[in-house]
Amino acid sequence: MQLTELYDKPGHLIRRAQQIAVAIFTQECRDLDITPAQYEILLAVRSQPGIDATHLSQLVALDRSSLASALDRLERKNLILRHTDAHDRRLKLIHPAPEGAKLLRSAEDAFARAQKRILQPLTRSEQWQFLRLLEQLVTLNNENSRVPLKAPGKDDA
Repeated sequence: MQLTELYDKPGHLIRRAQQIAVAIFTQECRDLDITPAQYEILLAVRSQPGIDATHLSQLVALDRSSLASALDRLERKNLILRHTDAHDRRLKLIHPAPEGAKLLRSAEDAFARAQKRILQPLTRSEQWQFLRLLEQLVTLNNENSRVPLKAPGKDDA
């Protein structure tokens, strides 16, 4: 394969799209010192306070080592609280800290701006079509992920 043949391959294009999405998110959230993964983690923890790392990993589709380092950073920034489950001492339960809840509220507009900017080059019709196809591609390939997404309300079948 020649290098120029790489540029229209799905894996390369998806990797580039991810780079662009992260760059735009970082620009929009520059004053908040948060990554896209940290934002998703905080959102999931706010949605399900007291969640354990295994279930959180499934909700945000992050492998355990990536999640563990992200949780360590969030805890150091006082954005989450972790404590041992009273009924199962092996489990650490994760809760949003007041600063984490405050940061999420501050990040909502920046997150929305980032999502809009990512799709801005496309027409409204193209945006809709792109999102439907991307969602279909991701859903149909979910089980190929190192950490398949298990979204709330979806069948575990």
